[in-house]
Amino acid sequence: MDIKKVLVTGGAGFIGSHTAVELLNTGFELVVIDNFSNSEPWIIKQIESITQKKISFYQADVTNQLSIQDIFNKEKPDVVIHFAAYKSVGESVTKPLMYFQNNIDSLMVILSCMSQSNCKKLVFSSSCTIYGNNHPNPLIEDYAFSDLPHAYGSSKQICETILQKTTIANQFNIISLRYFNPIGAHPSGLLGELPKGTPNNIMPYITQVAIGKLPFLTIFGNDYPTPDGTCIRDYIHISDLAEAHVFSCKRLLTSNIAPPYEVFNLGTGTGVSVLELINHFETENNVKIPYKIGLRRPGDAVCTYANPEKSKKNLKWEAKRSIKEMVKDGWRWQLFIK
Repeated sequence: MDIKKVLVTGGAGFIGSHTAVELLNTGFELVVIDNFSNSEPWIIKQIESITQKKISFYQADVTNQLSIQDIFNKEKPDVVIHFAAYKSVGESVTKPLMYFQNNIDSLMVILSCMSQSNCKKLVFSSSCTIYGNNHPNPLIEDYAFSDLPHAYGSSKQICETILQKTTIANQFNIISLRYFNPIGAHPSGLLGELPKGTPNNIMPYITQVAIGKLPFLTIFGNDYPTPDGTCIRDYIHISDLAEAHVFSCKRLLTSNIAPPYEVFNLGTGTGVSVLELINHFETENNVKIPYKIGLRRPGDAVCTYANPEKSKKNLKWEAKRSIKEMVKDGWRWQLFIK
């Protein structure tokens, strides 16, 4: 396959930056767009340092069609990976209009620019939250969407519906990837999750407690019907998740392989409870994590984990890194950024 150019929106973010590394290491040419609303400019330098390759970078807002169309006209990408979106479930409950406007408008701009530039291949960043809490585990791609109490998951549902409905009419080939719970960091320790303010996700919260930035971790409920009373999630190493985007790009670029629209779960297929995650972190890193038990959070699912068989069969991808690697790499990154 000739060298192809991939345009990545939100490429300085947690998932975007790790995907950028995997794309460059695989031989793709890379264009990154980010407005740094949830990332930092120096992350671009980290990507280039790890890969020893240069990135064509543009600081721009993906909801601004004129500036994004200019980038498409100049770069002429073969594939687009669209990460750029607001992503806090809790914030989306209190600011639903902001989430709907940003997450849906950004997708519409990307699709419009792709259409005008005759770029027809897209990998979309979706989420397992679209399934809701009403389906039995393991979750499979064929499950119907559930009504959700938060705008984040609802916006992803709407975006997936838009993609499905417009794929054939616009002759797109699109893959939506439904992430479960990415944690960890690049094994080099030079790249990882960089939350602004108090972390929303569990791993950076744990590592900030471990290094003394935060006094303790709050576990939201220990009375769930699970073996230890805490919620169970499907944690996946960020590098495994990033590699799935490379597999997706290759699938889209292989003519007559990918159907017009596909969805894939990205998970390990194994559930790990919050207390188990803490125990793994303490054991592997020899660090204690003080925690307190808080009240349940409204809407939290008891147990969520993927059926990854479709990804294994059709995408030819599966998660390989262990929970031990996830907690070690996450801690190594925290020690780097202090």
